[in-house]
Amino acid sequence: MPDDSRADRPHPAAAGIPRHDWTLDEVEALFALPFMELVYQAASVHRQSFDPSEVQKSQLLSIKTGGCAENCGYCSQSASFKTGLKAEKLMVPTDVIAEAMAAKAGGASRFCMGAAWRELKDRDTPKLAAMISGVKALGLETCATLGMLNADQARQLKEAGLDYYNHNLDTGPDYYDQVVTTRSYQDRLDTLQHVRDAGMSTCCGGIVGMGESRRDRAGLLQQLATLPVHPDSLPVNALVPVGGTPLGERVLKEGEIHPIEFVRTVAVARLVCPKSMVRLSAGREGMSAEMQALCFLAGANSIFVGGKLLTTPNPEEDHDTALFRMLDLRPMPLREAVSA
Repeated sequence: MPDDSRADRPHPAAAGIPRHDWTLDEVEALFALPFMELVYQAASVHRQSFDPSEVQKSQLLSIKTGGCAENCGYCSQSASFKTGLKAEKLMVPTDVIAEAMAAKAGGASRFCMGAAWRELKDRDTPKLAAMISGVKALGLETCATLGMLNADQARQLKEAGLDYYNHNLDTGPDYYDQVVTTRSYQDRLDTLQHVRDAGMSTCCGGIVGMGESRRDRAGLLQQLATLPVHPDSLPVNALVPVGGTPLGERVLKEGEIHPIEFVRTVAVARLVCPKSMVRLSAGREGMSAEMQALCFLAGANSIFVGGKLLTTPNPEEDHDTALFRMLDLRPMPLREAVSA
């Protein structure tokens, strides 16, 4: 006999109405829902704002690799760790624009540019503005991740045509000092505020599988869901363990996050930020087609394409084409940012 104790009442999160008053206990309770119920609720909310058969394709390019002064414990580009990565100079705009043209030809609708810096230096702003305006002229959405920004720098990037600025919180506040100590949580929140004040859309998420607890994962999502405006894009990264980094070595020893727990994280992200683009970011190279299918069912609707994410591997174009065909997915057309 079916269990009628719930009286067919939907979970409150299933309303799909953006909230900014989530408590940590509420978010953790979502993680604790029976898996099938959680995915069902997330899939239902996803369909209220998005076509479940459409997935956005973005491409990421490292425009300045290595030599970063931050000590993020997962990052191959930190100067604090010996990972064998050679520091490089900032690329010239013409080369970046050529890469963007190739990305568009490969089906990407958003082009993201990442530089391994603690913070943007004013001397680099003109070169970055040329990159951004050149990519924008191709008809692509533009995104950049350049470390911390001040208010004037955010304004200049906006004037150059930057649509999105990525600045991840990485993890929940209680686990943050286990990840990085050279930048505070408030530093990250301040940069996001400068981005919003400049009129740009925010791309902000984090990394799971760094040895954090479920409550830490809930803490990350609770922070994102209580921002003044929900992230327009919310990347969920699975740590790709890099030898020579503290967190990479830990994961190589203890094992990566369980696939079902990762799907739970995607589903909860969809429930607490119902109108955000939820992106499967780092770690897809190690995900089976079945795991990615569950993530799409649970509300993920954006991926990075191309064979590389900054310095870590990503599925090749042919692999993703086959995945889309297998799951009857189609690329999402260029769209305006959705503010939660």
